[in-house]
Amino acid sequence: MFDGSSNALLLWGWIVMALIFFTAEIFTAGFVLLCFGIGALAGAGMAFFGLGLAWQLVAFIVASSVAVLLSRPFAERVSSKSPQNVAGDRVLGKRAVVLQAIDPIANTGIVRVGTEEWRAESVDQTGVPKDSLVEVVGVAGVRLQVRRITDSTEQTNQPINRSTS
Repeated sequence: MFDGSSNALLLWGWIVMALIFFTAEIFTAGFVLLCFGIGALAGAGMAFFGLGLAWQLVAFIVASSVAVLLSRPFAERVSSKSPQNVAGDRVLGKRAVVLQAIDPIANTGIVRVGTEEWRAESVDQTGVPKDSLVEVVGVAGVRLQVRRITDSTEQTNQPINRSTS
């Protein structure tokens, strides 16, 4: 079906396809096109050794499939979206000390979570006196939403460092 000159043409066809797949992979995520480029190089290898188009297609399919199967764990690890705690999200669920009384009417209140100080408001819109313990239950813009910890819950939780620095 193909003579020697067409085999050279197929070789260059596979090489061009591999280059197209490699170039296209730059603009995509997931490493799938990279695997097809590897398969195209396998097809080019078969054409280089003078094997027919059927062997070239088999090499392309097998090499691409193996490359996809071997690259999936790496691709998942690299391209998966891991949740990143940013701003106030990293303090959700943590306990804090009220440094400035939380007053919903005057719109004031500052708490310390670890070493960071944040503006805060009470989720139940009640005042919380200075030096009270609160739990961060949400974030609204740049303000933490907190709930006062009662004496019964305070005994079961770890103590918080109330010193000011």
